[in-house]
Amino acid sequence: MKLLLITSIVEYKNDIKQILRSAEVHSYSYREVTGFKNAAADAIEANWFATNMTENESVLFYAFVPLEKVQTVLNDSNAFNARQYSQSYIHVAVISIEQSN
Repeated sequence: MKLLLITSIVEYKNDIKQILRSAEVHSYSYREVTGFKNAAADAIEANWFATNMTENESVLFYAFVPLEKVQTVLNDSNAFNARQYSQSYIHVAVISIEQSN
């Protein structure tokens, strides 16, 4: 059993739902959250908002899934990201679950 944590900008919410559906992940939760980035380390020319701190409307999905479904989610997320022309991507983290009830 693995725990998937998936984050992205809120505009990709339906795309993530489709990725989970295609991987046959039928049970998950999600919540809209505020994403934060401290852009102080970025060059001022690269910082569109000309401020050190930016907040974005984001979404966080989490799902407990069997190991065999993880790779499909990762592959589909990577394929989605490869088609994007923006700097916003779908981020997936996989966490091992030692025990559950």
